[in-house]
Amino acid sequence: MPKIALLFPGQGAQQLGMGAGLITRFPAAKSYFDRASAVLGYDLLTLCLDGPIGRLNATVHSQPALFVHSIASLASLLDQHPDLMSSVVGVAGLSLGEYSALAATGVLSFEDGVRVVQERGAAMQAAAESQPSGMAGILGLSIEEVQAVCDKARQPGEILQIANLLCPGNTAISGHNASLNAVEALAEQKGGIKLVRLAVAGAFHTSIMHSAVERLKQVLSGVSMKNASVALYSNVDAAPHTASTEFGDLLAQQVVKPVRWEASLRALLAAGVEQFYEIGAGRVLAGTLKRIDRKILCESIGD
Repeated sequence: MPKIALLFPGQGAQQLGMGAGLITRFPAAKSYFDRASAVLGYDLLTLCLDGPIGRLNATVHSQPALFVHSIASLASLLDQHPDLMSSVVGVAGLSLGEYSALAATGVLSFEDGVRVVQERGAAMQAAAESQPSGMAGILGLSIEEVQAVCDKARQPGEILQIANLLCPGNTAISGHNASLNAVEALAEQKGGIKLVRLAVAGAFHTSIMHSAVERLKQVLSGVSMKNASVALYSNVDAAPHTASTEFGDLLAQQVVKPVRWEASLRALLAAGVEQFYEIGAGRVLAGTLKRIDRKILCESIGD
């Protein structure tokens, strides 16, 4: 078999009805939602299927929903291809997706993963509510051009910075709302800037999330982590990691540092990966990969 890498989506990939096709195709997937519901204290599958969308989009709910959907989607893939993991040489997850990747490689148990992402979501929601902020995607500009836009639009005393380096021509920025509004105004004036507001609660991957870090560190300190069976390419440094002692610090740093997604994908390609699977909701990650290497195969698993 070819060398394989698994990719796991992050917040923003959630959508109403997620999981409907999955549990029809693979009925055992429902057990993952049931186990998660017992931890969370609410019916996660009903929320994913029926909403309301505003509740599903809330960070405290979308993060567990995406984590569970990804792990159930992986189970469906392994049900069809039981030996697939023997060919996996690396995994990566976009922001929240890193927790799915860690569970997939045995670092976190499923139940611990649900508990941690629930707490992470609550901590990030609280941090976001303390300072009106958000994120937006900017399409069609180089990193240097995005940086120049941020420098021009940033309001006095506010934060506005690059948050996700996704792929060529696709960068996410985070910051206070007034500064993001200034970017929108600049985009309208200049014409060639395409800006899309993201369905997240606040300015993730900036210092605005600082208050969430200590809360996350506390919950991570109470979780047992094992060495990864397959290298995780971290959002923080785009480098492979397997040692259990490293993951707590990397996950804490990730909340306030830019996500180096493009660099992670390039590192996986340099390691010889020949086929990718996007495990979970949406098709965003496959799209970012195509902007780097149009010929590489990436199959999306999950609906």
